[in-house]
Amino acid sequence: MSPRRPWRAARVLVPAAAVAAVLAGCAPGAGAGAADASGSPSASAGEGAAPTGSAAASPTPEGALLVADFGADTVTFVDPERGALGSVEVGTAPYGLVVGSDGRAWVATAEGVAVVDTRTRERLSLIPYETDTGPVTTGEYRGGGMGIALSPDGKRVYVGVNVPGGNGTLEVIDTASREVTATVPVGRRPFDVDVSRDGSEVYATDHDSFDVTVVPADTLEPRRIEVAPYGTEGGLGSWLKPHYTVVRPSDGKLLLPFEGERLAVVDPRTGRSEIEPMTADTHQHGATITPDGTLLVVGTGPIDPAEDEGPSLTVRTPGGAERVHPLDGPHEDVTVSRDGRTAYVTGGFTRDGYWNGITVVHLETGDTRRLAAGERPLGIAVL
Repeated sequence: MSPRRPWRAARVLVPAAAVAAVLAGCAPGAGAGAADASGSPSASAGEGAAPTGSAAASPTPEGALLVADFGADTVTFVDPERGALGSVEVGTAPYGLVVGSDGRAWVATAEGVAVVDTRTRERLSLIPYETDTGPVTTGEYRGGGMGIALSPDGKRVYVGVNVPGGNGTLEVIDTASREVTATVPVGRRPFDVDVSRDGSEVYATDHDSFDVTVVPADTLEPRRIEVAPYGTEGGLGSWLKPHYTVVRPSDGKLLLPFEGERLAVVDPRTGRSEIEPMTADTHQHGATITPDGTLLVVGTGPIDPAEDEGPSLTVRTPGGAERVHPLDGPHEDVTVSRDGRTAYVTGGFTRDGYWNGITVVHLETGDTRRLAAGERPLGIAVL
């Protein structure tokens, strides 16, 4: 692990006016061990599940959550007040997911991209990857889909595909035919995939190669932008690599949080980066942004417990003011309720210390509660 260079600072959501690690996927070689820190029994991924291809007993209520069960082969539907509603088999070790306006969810698994009707809770199909990712396995370094995104018009899905031991790919799926139509080379372990607001560019955040691959939607000719505010010393063994990206609504620039200390602001047109200070002082993973530019970032926990702070959720205004909400234990990804008052943070985590549930954060008061749901949940969306 390379030493840190200290620098301390003094998916469709709603405006922030309503809102007022020992580490995931970082240094290779660590195993993962499950732990339920919720204080209540874990929800079984298969409990109440609607079998693949059959309709659920009742329609999925609006405002429910959908989580990818990285520790199983399912997605779980969650009532934010009552807990798990049921699960649907999608494929081995689902990672990221995205939901379209038509109610279909696209889920990146180790085997392919699953298509799920969230209204009836049934899997419609499983689209295999064109990329050879080796044997289907589980765990932090498994091959297959990771980050995933939809084009604004809903006609294409873009999925980052990890190839163990090498560079990954970005696969393009036609949502009408449910077929892979193109494969584009990107960097190593594409943790996250994002699309510009006008749909003209796709961004793959390549964790193990310290970069973002910019892919024009028309030409599919990739170009690499290095994003390494701490440098690339340590290579694959470094903890200080990019994880998740958001696209800033005001100008289309890319925001990549690092260590609760530095926010890389990247212009995808020029490749130039600026660094802004952050205040959480903890290793950071999942991120989301509201239409008015409020940024939410998940802190997974310290690299060095003697120096760094614990897990948290940072809420950052467009002007850069931050409020840091402490969390109990590592988490991975985040989304926000439609009314903007509540954040939902998944407890799955890609490394040790994960738990089977979601932390619900009241954004005005900072109050939190734990909700048992899913099995090592990572990706999350509001339905």
